[in-house]
Amino acid sequence: MKTLFNLLRDESGASAAEYALILAIVGSAIAVAALTLGGAISNRMNSAADCINAPGTASNPNAACSTAS
Repeated sequence: MKTLFNLLRDESGASAAEYALILAIVGSAIAVAALTLGGAISNRMNSAADCINAPGTASNPNAACSTAS
């Protein structure tokens, strides 16, 4: 904590500290977006696999799967 306070008080290092903070925020946002997108893609792929593997009826082979998203 003492190092953080020293960086905040130091006028010469203010630019570097600001860039580090911006980098941390942007990096966190990218990580959260990647995890969320990965989960969504995984769910869609699992749904597609279930749809392919699900047995249908003779009159409607795609009865187990809906085409609406």
